[in-house]
Amino acid sequence: MTQWIRFEHQGAVGFGTLSEDTIAVHEGDMFDRPTATGASLRRDEVTTLTPTVAGKMVALWNNSRATAAKLGQAEPPEPLYFIKANGSYLATDGTIRQPAAYDGKVVFEGELGIVIGAVCRAVAEAEAARHIFGYTCVNDVTAAGITMADPTFQQWTRAKSFDTFGVFGPVVATGLDPATLTIRTVYEGQERQCYPVTDLFMSPSRIVSAISRDMTLHPGDVICCGTSVGVGSMKPGTVVEVTIDGIGTLRNRFEGA
Repeated sequence: MTQWIRFEHQGAVGFGTLSEDTIAVHEGDMFDRPTATGASLRRDEVTTLTPTVAGKMVALWNNSRATAAKLGQAEPPEPLYFIKANGSYLATDGTIRQPAAYDGKVVFEGELGIVIGAVCRAVAEAEAARHIFGYTCVNDVTAAGITMADPTFQQWTRAKSFDTFGVFGPVVATGLDPATLTIRTVYEGQERQCYPVTDLFMSPSRIVSAISRDMTLHPGDVICCGTSVGVGSMKPGTVVEVTIDGIGTLRNRFEGA
């Protein structure tokens, strides 16, 4: 397993592999034979950035058995998804902000994120894993009161795409078996979500294969696999953490507008 991290140090953006609290700095393309420079940095010397510069973030709805059972929904035959705007991205330790144009509930949703590592277009499910670079933690933040507010048009994109609502990191981890992973969300020190990837109707490979038939996926793109029961609203001044073993903890504070 390898943990890849992007960072800012002395005004320059870089990337490398993280081992405990030490970053082995690399150069080149993270997704195409990057090379170690021999330099290293301490984690506390840098500002952690989102682990990739994602061209797009695709996020699934109704991909949890537990949530579907709770809401009386059937298993979908194909991924139901929306797009989160790339201006919404936020790294670990960044502050999630209440939108100025919306004063309703803002909720956290802890999820597994798939990071694409190679151009992916209409791939078979059996070949999809070869196009997955690794996995990351996601907090799919949502302005819950907006999604269904207008009966003529469900506003998934707006509700999910406010600045700071596309939270992912702290690293992208390679060499993980997603079927063994568990997503844990802690809000203000209290566990709110703890569910295995096996709770999801669709595996990462099936998700990637299906979405690649609709649109080309590129290295660095992120797919949010959907969340399970336990999502909740956040109050200003509170902290939410999404943890997945092997990836680490995505930690963010929520504040008012």
